[in-house]
Order: sequence, then structure tokens, then C-alpha cells
Amino acid sequence: MEAKSRAFAAYLQQTLDMRRGERIAIMMPNCLQYATALFGALRAGLVVVNINPLYTARELEHQLKDADVRTLVVMENFAATLEKIYDNVPVETVITTQLGDMLAPIKRVLTNFVVKRVKKMVPSWELPGAIDFNTALSTGESQQFDHVELNGEDLAFLQYTGGTTGPAKGAMLS
Repeated sequence: MEAKSRAFAAYLQQTLDMRRGERIAIMMPNCLQYATALFGALRAGLVVVNINPLYTARELEHQLKDADVRTLVVMENFAATLEKIYDNVPVETVITTQLGDMLAPIKRVLTNFVVKRVKKMVPSWELPGAIDFNTALSTGESQQFDHVELNGEDLAFLQYTGGTTGPAKGAMLS
């Protein structure tokens, strides 16, 4: 996890030129890629905006706009929802991943095949310029990670409420 999160942080810093305090959204269930993206983003000094992968397009659009998200990491099972509102949100970069992406090679291929082709859990989607998560990791492995000094006052998360009393609101967590 240390090496993978460092590689992801380096990719965010060097390739995407993301700087301390910028927002990155993560839209996926609990999986290895979630932990890697989360710890990599925090190491890079970014503000993480967790997004419920079951959000409707309207809910997703509200949260991405409200948080002013620049980069989004999304499990491809949910990319079709993003595609519906992509032109209306401030997201510049989309990084996509498949459920089995961080498994051993044979398990990765089998898992991704079953999820996509057998169980048909991945709706068709198209997001021009989307970056593959494993490509981001392999690129970041050869890049310099610049340590970011953080303190207890730095914003770590914009965690959105359930929106039961109206539109979801972001709680600022240090």
C-alpha cells in the first residue's frame, strides 16, 4: 500500500499537476483501488470528496459542482452515470478502474471479464480522455513524489451528508 499510494500521489502531483488543497473525488465501493487512491490523494495534500457510487446523475452533478472537483477516480461500473452529466461539471480528469485491477494478473483478467461480460455489471460508457488506474500507477512509479507538509488545520475531506433535509452538504473534516 505504501508503494502504490506513493506512486498514485506522484502521478497526481507530476502528471496532473495537482497541488495541496485541490479536490479529488473517489466514486467506488470498498476495494483496493479505493484505499490506494484515498491514501495517495491524502499524501499529495489533496482534499478527498467521497461519492456514493449509487448516486443518481442529478446527485452526482450537485456534489461535483458544489465541491469544485478537478479530478475524479471512478469504478467503471458507475462511469455511465458520470457520462450523463460530464459536460456540466468542473471535472478535468477522469481516472477509471475495474473491480479486479489490483488483483494478481490471472485473477485480474478473470474478475474483470466476469464482472463485465458474464454478470454484465458494467453499463456501456464513453468518457473521452479517461485514464486507466493501473496506467496512472505505473506512470507514477517512475515519478518523483514531493512530500507535502500538512498540519491539523489542513482540510482532508469534504464528506457529504445524506441530503435528507434538502441537497447534500459538505462537512469539512481536517
